[in-house]
Amino acid sequence: MPENKSRPSQDQPWENGWAPDTSRAPGTRRLWLAGGMAVATIVACATAIVVMERAPDEQTRSAPADENTTAPGLISFATPSETPPKGKSGLSTAEAATRAPRQQDAGTPKPAPKPSKSASGEGGSSAAPKPPAATTWRSFRSVNYPDRYWHVSGGSVALDPVRGSESREDSTFKQVKGLADGSCYSFATHDGSYLRHRTFVLRTERHDGSAQFKQDATFCPRDSSHSGATMLESVNYPGYFLRHKNFVVRLERFEYSSLYLADSSFRMVGGPA
Repeated sequence: MPENKSRPSQDQPWENGWAPDTSRAPGTRRLWLAGGMAVATIVACATAIVVMERAPDEQTRSAPADENTTAPGLISFATPSETPPKGKSGLSTAEAATRAPRQQDAGTPKPAPKPSKSASGEGGSSAAPKPPAATTWRSFRSVNYPDRYWHVSGGSVALDPVRGSESREDSTFKQVKGLADGSCYSFATHDGSYLRHRTFVLRTERHDGSAQFKQDATFCPRDSSHSGATMLESVNYPGYFLRHKNFVVRLERFEYSSLYLADSSFRMVGGPA
């Protein structure tokens, strides 16, 4: 058996004649062990990363496709409802109600205005009806004073009751086409004079052939709020109508009052009763 030699004390190797073995690097086993552990750690981390990356892919592949699914990390916006809105043409009820009048205005013509009543009370016609070609004699009876008529007195026209045949003749006028406007009226007396307004009072004067006279003697019939009655508007003073005031027939600006509407409304009849 080999003789066991005791190992000299390492505290004083040179003094005892002992020296360390320099043929092998110190700590080799420890280095190998540390290297192996590092490699194992790296492999474990790489394996874990691969497993973690494959897991979401497998879940995504196994899950059914959904159009509403958004990718992680992206802001998702609300998806509009697939339920079709109510109303025609794909419009909501409120929007359809808003646009309906526009479509109606564009596609449907507006109804024609109702024809106004004829100045003579014979059927319906336009606001400015053409007078008949034949000679027509008219008398003008007041709405609020039905026993009084237009009456020529002293060169002007008053509102008087009828007294005898002479008064009846002075209360009847010949209706002709308007001297200034053929769609309106002019009124002549038995002696050939015409009714015209001068200083806003209705008078009888001879036709002097002037344009001013023609305009002053032309009146256009308009509808009245009183049934069967007519209002007469001046051609050269639009908005001014013939009315009686203090039993004198004159031209005054329109007023929306019950008194003015009654004073300016006359029933055109065939002759005083």
